[in-house]
Amino acid sequence: MLDKAYRHTILYFLLFSLLLLFSGALIFADKIGWSAHDIMQYYLGNPDTFQVAKSFEGVTKIILPHIFAFGLFAMVLLHFIIFTKKRNTQEFRVLIYLTFLSAFFEIFSSLMIIEGFKLFAYIKLFTFFLFYLLVLYLLFILFKSIIYDK
Repeated sequence: MLDKAYRHTILYFLLFSLLLLFSGALIFADKIGWSAHDIMQYYLGNPDTFQVAKSFEGVTKIILPHIFAFGLFAMVLLHFIIFTKKRNTQEFRVLIYLTFLSAFFEIFSSLMIIEGFKLFAYIKLFTFFLFYLLVLYLLFILFKSIIYDK
């Protein structure tokens, strides 16, 4: 049985997580854009629009805080899933691997893009959406657990 304090903690975590996802999507859309072409322009630059190509140092400065933030967020989210009925299931193991792999490729694909591997613009876009979908699914599992698991 889940106690009241746990339910409130999870509910607040869910609300803040949704705000984080929403604001992250807005920033991604505003800064980079929603197509592989936009992603390549953002990282490789475009003289027609006066966009400067990102340097290794510039991308690294963006990546470093994201490594910690994505890892911590995924760890906390997946830790809460341990208290649901999904614990010790094959689905949970798959969710763990997919969540961390999608976060990894979403973060580090930027380095491959600036090295000229244009395929990674598609990988970045795909893993961005995959990470968001996985997080939304995990948040749904948590929400369902605090509502129905009594």
